[in-house]
Amino acid sequence: MSTASSRASQPAHHRFEADLVLILTGLIAAAGWIFSKEALVGLPPLLFIGLRFAIAGLVLGAFSVPQLRTLDAHGLRSGLLVGALFAAGMVLWILGLSHARHLGEAAFISSLGIVAVPVLARVFFGDRPPASTWFALPPALAGFACLSLDGGFRVEPGQWFFLAAAMVFALLFNVNSHIVRKVPVRALSTVQMLVVGVLVLPPALMLEQWPSQWTLPMLGWLLASAVVATTLRFMLQLRGQSLTTPSHAALILMLEPVWTAIAAAWWYAEIMSALQLLGCGLIFLALVASRWVWIRGLLGGR
Repeated sequence: MSTASSRASQPAHHRFEADLVLILTGLIAAAGWIFSKEALVGLPPLLFIGLRFAIAGLVLGAFSVPQLRTLDAHGLRSGLLVGALFAAGMVLWILGLSHARHLGEAAFISSLGIVAVPVLARVFFGDRPPASTWFALPPALAGFACLSLDGGFRVEPGQWFFLAAAMVFALLFNVNSHIVRKVPVRALSTVQMLVVGVLVLPPALMLEQWPSQWTLPMLGWLLASAVVATTLRFMLQLRGQSLTTPSHAALILMLEPVWTAIAAAWWYAEIMSALQLLGCGLIFLALVASRWVWIRGLLGGR
């Protein structure tokens, strides 16, 4: 059964709920960029990301006790593996965010990981990428080049960090797809989040100067990042994905950088230059090209 026909066979109220929940998930993800940027005003990067995922893991764990009880040695090892990769990606992401001057641009650079997934699958696992991958790469590279050329040819530190984080997350996606199988999703995610806290908080203690006092805004942004932008977002995404096809869910979630750019324009009054708009547009074109088979299937079912 095709993607379009399988979605069409679902009850109308399920399709509507899936779209609504997944759009809300994308909006919360965009808000998470704002929450994190505001939290960094009072918290050093490693401390923030370590506390964020330690709290998120504990909260998610409270909802995942039955699955955690079924976790065997293989599942635990898998959780530790993906947790270590996830920790590396999040450290690179938060370092990028601490240097970022434009959140909308940063979100589009981060989304390049979607285009890189099939490429890394070929490199590390020998998979054959779909033809759409090779059509997506040129506009993706051109888009990143446009963002780097804005104001003269120079790749800012934040851009490098976001690009490196995108590659780590693309590798993590492949590891989840090829190695981590038959492990309960909530249990795996709980372990993954807690591993980030365990791995990142000790370096934060040794390398960073912790705040001498904790203000209510600082705690508020931290909790919003952990509970709303991490735990709640994850649970909503699982709910949305359970009501529709993976391809349809991916297409809606692909809009996250667009929502982030809109949120940044509203919250920080960010304005993109013509070259930045062109770069972001090319990256979004690459995202569409990388999912063209799914898009064509959806359009063909109408």
